[in-house]
Amino acid sequence: MDVEKQKQKIKEACELCNGRNVVFGDGPLDASIMFIGEAPGSNEDKLGKPFVGRAGKFLDELLKTVNLNRGEVYISNIVKCRPPKNRDPTHEEINQFYPFLDLEIKEIKPKIIIPLGRHAAKTIFERYNLKFDGISSEHGKIYKVSTLFGEIKIAPMYHPAAAIYNPNLKEVLKEDLKNIIK
Repeated sequence: MDVEKQKQKIKEACELCNGRNVVFGDGPLDASIMFIGEAPGSNEDKLGKPFVGRAGKFLDELLKTVNLNRGEVYISNIVKCRPPKNRDPTHEEINQFYPFLDLEIKEIKPKIIIPLGRHAAKTIFERYNLKFDGISSEHGKIYKVSTLFGEIKIAPMYHPAAAIYNPNLKEVLKEDLKNIIK
């Protein structure tokens, strides 16, 4: 996968990218676990890497609880450019960016996709024809889907940023990840 070529295609096709960094996924292309968030935040936009702000630091902590580190997983987002004022991405933006995420998924061929938060989970569930009842109902559950390159497990979790604003979710996130990795 030629990441620079993909970034250029995104810049040419996207109004969101005007004056912003394209934040493509990061991690080994043979990772068996792929985390997918919603969209880059301000730190991610500045550095051009996903999950490098406070939520990213908490994600790193979560990975340590299951003896993983960032270098062993692939981390991406549904939308590759930060929406203005950190607003939720629109349906049109999600659809515009999905082909690039789909390319990442096909290239990496993960065994487990972990959508982080409601927007990522809803998008992934829709793409794999799964019924989405909301992140509070779906977090920690594991679904199996068949793809052209084999079976993938989809296991949604709350977004790590949710635990920053609601510390009670820290333990929920830790338990969900432990159960998923088992």
